[in-house]
Amino acid sequence: MIPTYFPQLSDQQKDQFRQLAELYRDWNTKVNVISRKDMDNLEVHHLLHSMAIAKFTSFQPGSSVLDLGTGGGLPGLPLAILFPQVKFHLIDGTLKKIRVVHDIIEQLQLKNAIAQQLRAEENKNKYDFVVSRAVAQLDQLWDWSRPLLRQQQINALPNGLICLKGGQLDKEIKSLGKKAYTEVIPLTDYFEEDFFETKQLVYVQL
Repeated sequence: MIPTYFPQLSDQQKDQFRQLAELYRDWNTKVNVISRKDMDNLEVHHLLHSMAIAKFTSFQPGSSVLDLGTGGGLPGLPLAILFPQVKFHLIDGTLKKIRVVHDIIEQLQLKNAIAQQLRAEENKNKYDFVVSRAVAQLDQLWDWSRPLLRQQQINALPNGLICLKGGQLDKEIKSLGKKAYTEVIPLTDYFEEDFFETKQLVYVQL
């Protein structure tokens, strides 16, 4: 499934995605990282969903990306596999989930990713992009993200927040105010599976 949508993957990346799925299945027997009833849909509902961000934009080598509220490492881990020359910082307030993510990073030998138990408000680093998946309302995500985005640009896409959302987003978009530039892309633009019919990507420009 993944190679169908990402035919440019190297053999190493394909192997890392295979390992990633195995590690999630193993860890999920011990820690509820992903809903257990959803494990049969891991590839589409979680990995491919996370990789929609890579369909929207390609991060330049040397970019720095924060995965805010990473949970079990999504979308950060699939993106770190896809962009080995980009630095990923995966943070979450739940220590047991961060321990899982840290172990997966070590097992996959991802040199470009680190996991840390940290709240957004405690983070003093700066990034080109903040990515997130089903963490909070859009206005709250933007309040957390905006102070963490650097002004200097190295990507064709201006620095900002890229998040994966579901359902009706009109109220959430309006909550940002008229000054916020946003783009909303239905994930059916990228993927054919029925799961994506209600899923969208939202980009908020700094």
